[in-house]
This record gives sequence, structure tokens and C-alpha cells, in this order.
Amino acid sequence: MQPEDYSSALAAGWLPIRDVARQTGVNPVTLRAWERRYGLLQPQRTGKGHRLYPPGQVERIRQILTWLGRGVSVGQVSELLQRQEHQPLAHNLWQEQRQQLLQAIAEQAERRLDDLFNQALTLYPPATLCAQLLLPLLDSLQQRWQGQFGAELERVFFHSWLRSKLGARLYHQNRQLGGAPLLLVNLSQRPLEPGLWLTAWLCVSAACPSEVFDWPLPANELLLAIEHMQPRALLLYASDSLPSPLLQQQLPRLLASSPVPLLLAGPASQIHAASLQDLPGLHLAAGPLAALHSLQHLELLGSAQGSPA
Repeated sequence: MQPEDYSSALAAGWLPIRDVARQTGVNPVTLRAWERRYGLLQPQRTGKGHRLYPPGQVERIRQILTWLGRGVSVGQVSELLQRQEHQPLAHNLWQEQRQQLLQAIAEQAERRLDDLFNQALTLYPPATLCAQLLLPLLDSLQQRWQGQFGAELERVFFHSWLRSKLGARLYHQNRQLGGAPLLLVNLSQRPLEPGLWLTAWLCVSAACPSEVFDWPLPANELLLAIEHMQPRALLLYASDSLPSPLLQQQLPRLLASSPVPLLLAGPASQIHAASLQDLPGLHLAAGPLAALHSLQHLELLGSAQGSPA
């Protein structure tokens, strides 16, 4: 890279490694290891061999941190990132709406957050809002919360608001629907799992009554819940890496004993895809929209036509 190119790169927002380390909290030794050992990063080199990182590489570092925070080993991250590389960029309109939501969350402005969400809900169906607004918003928040002061405040505020908002919609829509419910259970160690509530909201909007247990249950008590509630299917949701006893013992036992279809949704289904693909009868879904499509494919949902939003 020539001197004039170096100056232009800096002017365009490219960063030397020390500034990247300062922004992301990842030390230079680790950044170089991610590049050399795992091919996760591709900085440019100056004529003297110094690394420069374009904005896209800084964004990629935050994505890596998000996966690592979910319990993924660094060797798995490359494959998980590749699955998301070819997603189309969102329209500027959606980007603007997400920025408004991010600002409201940063300021814990509940009424403004309510107004923005309600306005969007009057214009778009739940699946569109989930795909274009809420899931990209969650991705942005996960990246912003990496090592940021005030991150836990934002997380608890937003997750509490989201569960309250979607929980109220589930309650009212469930009262209008009949038939066996879909039972959704949180397998994550952290309560207020947003992907779980988004999945339930999508399903109830597709005319499927949905009951949410926002806390893990032992496998034998899940079977008791199935016996009592007679659900049409059991959907387990987890954003983090699952513990070995659950993967190797409890989940196979649950599959062998459950009389209803069983789905595992969320990032955990991608993290453990290789070990889960040999479990007969287990359906995997990467997130809320994939879970909705999987349930529709299994003909476990009603028609969304005419159902409440």
C-alpha cells in the first residue's frame, strides 16, 4: 500500500490494529491469531507490513465476539459466519427504523419504543417485521453489547419490554384460538430469551395457540408437561452452546419418549448441527423464521390468513 493509499484508507475509516483493539476489546495478539490460524480476518497491509482494518472487518470482529459469547469455540466460528455472508443488505428505510429503535433502547425510552413498534405493526405483517426489523435489531444489539458499559442495563430493559409486549399479544390471541397449543421452552441459561418470544409471536400470528415456558425444565418434567397439555409439538429454543449432558443424554431420551414432534431452534441448532443431525426425529431451525417455516412444512400451524397480528 502506497503512502497516498494509506492516507486515503485512514480517511475512509480504516483502522490500525491498536485502534481496532481499543474499539473491540480484542488484543492485537488475538486479532493476529484469528487471522493466521483461522482465517477469520483479512486486513490489508501497508508497505511496511502494518495491518489496516476496513469497517467491514471491525463489524466481523463483533460478530465473532457474539458467537464466542454463545459458547462457540473459535474453530467453529468461520463456518457459522459463512452461512450469513450472503444475506441481502436491508433497505435504508429499515435501517432508519432500526436506528430509531436503538436510540430508544439506549435511553430506556419505553413509550417511544412502544410507539415505534406499534407504528411498524400497523404497516407490516409479523414475519416481515421479524425479518427486516427485529432480528437485525437483535444482531446489532448483540454486537453493541460486547464489553460496553451499560450493556446489561440495555439488555434487561429491551428483553423485558419485548417479553411484555409479545406476551400480551400471545395472551389475547390465544384466547381467540382453539386446538392443541405449541409448547415453547427456553433452554438458554439466561431468561427473557428474545428468540423464543419472537418464535411464539410468529406462530400465534399463524393461527397456532402457543404456550411459553421461559425457563429450562428437566427432560422428565417436560414429558409430564406434554402429558398434561397435549401440545401439537414441543419447540426448544437456545441461543447458547448446550451442556454435554443435555446433548448426549437428555435430548436423546426426550426424543425417544416424546409422543409429539420435537424441534430445536436458535443458534444452538447451528452450533451443534454436526452432532444433532444423527438424532432421528429432531427438526432443527436456525431462528424464529426458520422455526415458523419448519412448523408450516410439518403442517403444524394453521393459516395466517385472517389471523390477528
